[in-house]
Amino acid sequence: MSSALLRAPGRRARFTPVEVGSGLVAAILIVCALAPGLIAPHPPLAVAPTESFQAPSLAHLFGTDDSGRDILSRVVFGARESLTIGVVATLTGLVCGVALGAIAGGSRSRWASPIRFIADRLIEALFAFPGLLLALLVIAVRGPGLASIVIAVTISTAPGYARMVRGGVRRALTSGAVEAASLQGDRGPRIWGTLVLPEALRPVLVLATLGVGHAVILAAALGFLGLGAPPPAPEWGAMLNAGRPYLTQAWWMTVFPGSMILLVGLSTTVIGRALERRGRFA
Repeated sequence: MSSALLRAPGRRARFTPVEVGSGLVAAILIVCALAPGLIAPHPPLAVAPTESFQAPSLAHLFGTDDSGRDILSRVVFGARESLTIGVVATLTGLVCGVALGAIAGGSRSRWASPIRFIADRLIEALFAFPGLLLALLVIAVRGPGLASIVIAVTISTAPGYARMVRGGVRRALTSGAVEAASLQGDRGPRIWGTLVLPEALRPVLVLATLGVGHAVILAAALGFLGLGAPPPAPEWGAMLNAGRPYLTQAWWMTVFPGSMILLVGLSTTVIGRALERRGRFA
């Protein structure tokens, strides 16, 4: 079917093979996170010094690390921690961003002006800092750990959501639909619930799909720096750091966990773009 037909009014954009593949990757990752024992052939923490540094083979499809642990099993179990961080941090960042953005872009009444001013300045101040720098600052205060990473990723991603929601709220409040509803006697809560928030949240929900991949990559970066889960936890970033000294000797220790991080980033990006495209052509 031609691209012209895809753009015809009333037609829905079809999923491409790349989008279908990304959906399958996402489904496999979800299975890994929810039931890793169904896929992992060995316990992720089982040490076997006599089998250390084994190259990929039928016995160990992804090889083994310096302690003889099965890389495939560690990668599969690592999906639970990495995706948990990505999803939880994205959801909390989304909630905080929506609340802050709605306050910053909301009512223009006199009593609300100081609150809007403070929310505006807070968004701009947080947005001015690079996400990784904000995350490092949070971990420097709280110390390393899973909870610290979730908080750090939340704080580093919330300003982007807040900025988008603020713009969407301001556009919606000045739209003809809101003015017509006000003239018909609709009150603030009804207008916000039926017109303002749905319009402001539509692009943010698509962005949140991309945000899961970004959060996983950011969490892996912190784990690579040694600020994530303590060893020997099967966390992808920590696995990359553990395999770095053996890159020329045992390349599989870094290639496979790194490939999983790349797959998460690519698949969530493709899925997010697909949702955006289908929303546009719906």
